[in-house]
Amino acid sequence: MVRRSDDQRLATPRLALWRNRSGFSYLGVLILVAVMSISLVGTGRYWSTIVKRELEAELLYRGDRIRQAIASYYNTPPGGQNKTYPRQFSDLLKDPRYPGVKRHLRKWYTDPMNRGKDWVYIMDASQRLKGVHTAHEGTPLKTGNFPKDYSEFEQAQTYADWTFVFVPKQ
Repeated sequence: MVRRSDDQRLATPRLALWRNRSGFSYLGVLILVAVMSISLVGTGRYWSTIVKRELEAELLYRGDRIRQAIASYYNTPPGGQNKTYPRQFSDLLKDPRYPGVKRHLRKWYTDPMNRGKDWVYIMDASQRLKGVHTAHEGTPLKTGNFPKDYSEFEQAQTYADWTFVFVPKQ
């Protein structure tokens, strides 16, 4: 007859107990992964909303800057010339009507909603630039509290409906 030492007798029930509990760890890890996945989905939605709101604010800022630059170009013709819209977007960066450097816009603003692509230009009857809008067709989150010049944006169905146009006062 083989005698077991005290260590062997104590080790055997522990191993049996360990074998019985081994499935619980796996189940616990699965539950933990499921809970983390659900929380990450919620966090992802939250962050995507924040990013979309920031892009909307940037669209409003850049579009307004371009509209103001078109107004500046229109309202400051060289002596004796008629007021006109710029022929192209680059005329806002360096006004060709002046012999020196005259800037109405300090830098080339790209469309923030279309990942840096160019704006859609709005031309007047003589094919001169009077405004811009984005080509992005997404639905805006912002539907109210626009500046006075952009109150019509409250009825906009898409970002493409947000048009930044300079209309001279008669």
